[in-house]
Amino acid sequence: MAFAPGPHLIWGPNAAGKTSLLEAMVMLAWGRSHRTSADGELIRWGTDLARLEGRVGADALEVAIVRAGATGAAGRKRIRVNGLGRRASSLGGLLRVVIFAPEEMLLIAGSPSLRRAVIDELATAGSPAYADALATYGRTLQQRNGLLRAIREEGASRDELRFWDAAFLDAGAVIVTERRRVLEAIAGPLADAHAEIAPDEAAEARLTLSYATNAPPLPGESARDALARRLGETAEKEVWNGSTLIGPHRDDLVFALAGRDLASFASRGQQRTAILALKLAELDRLTTLDGRPPLLLLDDVFSELDPERRSHLVRRIAALPQAFVTTTTLDDLDPELRAIATIWEVRGGAAGALLEGGFVAATRAAADAAAQGSAVQ
Repeated sequence: MAFAPGPHLIWGPNAAGKTSLLEAMVMLAWGRSHRTSADGELIRWGTDLARLEGRVGADALEVAIVRAGATGAAGRKRIRVNGLGRRASSLGGLLRVVIFAPEEMLLIAGSPSLRRAVIDELATAGSPAYADALATYGRTLQQRNGLLRAIREEGASRDELRFWDAAFLDAGAVIVTERRRVLEAIAGPLADAHAEIAPDEAAEARLTLSYATNAPPLPGESARDALARRLGETAEKEVWNGSTLIGPHRDDLVFALAGRDLASFASRGQQRTAILALKLAELDRLTTLDGRPPLLLLDDVFSELDPERRSHLVRRIAALPQAFVTTTTLDDLDPELRAIATIWEVRGGAAGALLEGGFVAATRAAADAAAQGSAVQ
């Protein structure tokens, strides 16, 4: 399927495959799903391989996942760009996406890992070295936790732990520093977007997103020094627990209005507004990296927005080179958006979902006949 510039409306009943289409785009941009961390869940039931192929300009992207034997778990994942093997981090420079999905409603009140993932995606898009630091930190953390358990349960020596501490501190300091830098960069766009879509709330207080670390630096102390100090302070407790108790893997981000944590007092409507403001700030941030606006993916979110917020999104969508919006019914969408969008209907088929249509709503009557038989799987 070739998608023309401009907004695209993907509509159909629940479980028809609308979200799978957006998930495929996210996979081609991130090398992983936004809905699950288990790659095996992306492989169709009864088969052993999932493969996604996409083209962005002159670049051909491919992500393939092979099932590992009878266990059902995902085995090897292969990422290729123009036929050559690549890391997932290399995809971001070719295809950038911002997705606003129902799962995002847990962003404020849910697990801190959800908020860390958002800031990590933004940081990785702006700095390939950040992705390397995340990978190094993850490996080091795993090794460190294994050693801590061995010290606790088997009385192993602590000498090897000091070796891993150096890599842990180096990578951890890069992560903390870059996360803070990204938050500073989006502070203005976040507050501006919130003021635009919720002027009544913004008139009373500014929306902020701050970094809550378990290793706050003392005056004149670097991020690495603060982590090193806290490692020393928690050394005995870590051995007792058999796990690493401090570091960026346990940090958090806090949404606040007038200094009050939104997770503890905000209504669902206020949380939705703050999340939408964050998504628009993400758009601005990613666009500033190289002047290319990212692909905006909105998964069945218009039905939860009031008319004012819908109108704001329509203006943003209309200004983007390309955007995709899913919905169960076109009636939920703003008439102005329907008038300028290309409309596709998703229908279930024996071999999977079918995408039918592909015409601009404003000329739908004239194009209806030409669209017959244009189904593409």
